[in-house]
Amino acid sequence: MGGSVEPTSRPLRKLGFLTIGLFDEADPRRGHESTLEIIELGEQLGFDSAWLRHRHLQYGISSPVAVLAAASQRTSRIELGTAVIPLGWENPLRLAEDLATVDLLSGGRLNPGVSVGPPMHYDTVKPVLYPDTADAEDFSFERVRRLLGFVRGEAATDFSGTEGFEVFSDRVQPHSPGLGGRMWYGGGSLRSARWAGENGMNFLTSSVVKAEGPETATGAGSGSGEVDFAGIQLSHIREFRAHHPDGERARVSQGLVVIPTDSASAEQRAKYEAYAAKRLPRTTAPQGPARLLFAPDLVGTSAEIAEQLHANVAFHEIDEVAFALPFTFDHEDYVQILTDIATKLGPELGRRPAA
Repeated sequence: MGGSVEPTSRPLRKLGFLTIGLFDEADPRRGHESTLEIIELGEQLGFDSAWLRHRHLQYGISSPVAVLAAASQRTSRIELGTAVIPLGWENPLRLAEDLATVDLLSGGRLNPGVSVGPPMHYDTVKPVLYPDTADAEDFSFERVRRLLGFVRGEAATDFSGTEGFEVFSDRVQPHSPGLGGRMWYGGGSLRSARWAGENGMNFLTSSVVKAEGPETATGAGSGSGEVDFAGIQLSHIREFRAHHPDGERARVSQGLVVIPTDSASAEQRAKYEAYAAKRLPRTTAPQGPARLLFAPDLVGTSAEIAEQLHANVAFHEIDEVAFALPFTFDHEDYVQILTDIATKLGPELGRRPAA
């Protein structure tokens, strides 16, 4: 790290992690149980939050809200998030019911992260997902706005009252009063950052951003590839806060892939380094028609990773992280990585866990 780089001006306040929850098709229960055990371990290690990815028609968790309902009964303190639920697969009213239910069961610990857009491989799945309405479905930000309204207690119908022995509400039930302030949008573009800010959401940034033009593809940062990525991500954070009612106090969480090796075995270190090396070529230039730019995975001792993070200009402006666990590692690898993040990397970043 060069001598001109200053440590982050925002002390790390919340330490979280993100997992995909993979499983074997022949034994899916074991994979789900492993995910629950990892969340329990996270609470024991003092993490502030645990987040689940969402996967459809794959061997990853397809129902994170249901899994977090189970996790809420096996933990008492850690916040439970989704990063993210793709709303193209969801009915906003039904999802609002599920989110409020799990939030109440967790004692107000749910942090739902969502995104919008057509489902992946939409031409293939639309005949079964929306057989009668595929061409009429709205995958714009309006779908998120509908969900926000339902979660925040806006009227869903113009009917309420008693009909016979049945009592009806005009808004989604149950209603969890604090949940509306814990809704997150997962975005990688200036447009999504701006929309999230204007609508009072929190903002999830990840290891993927859109390189939207040559003027945004050369921000300041550190390291090969990371120079462009960190600068673009910083522009998104600032755009979000510029349009959020809370301004500089608006919540942003950064989700890079971080793999500390302090207590790793030689075999684990070799596996981690090979994993990162295989993924490195995609970080050197924008990928595909959407010009997606990926951040390099950070592998090394906690001291080395902390040095890289302190040199990351986007990291300077956040005080929450949800470090992403690699997709394909084994349970014991996740135990080692989470333990090192909590006991080594967190302190290197100035984070002091609550007593």
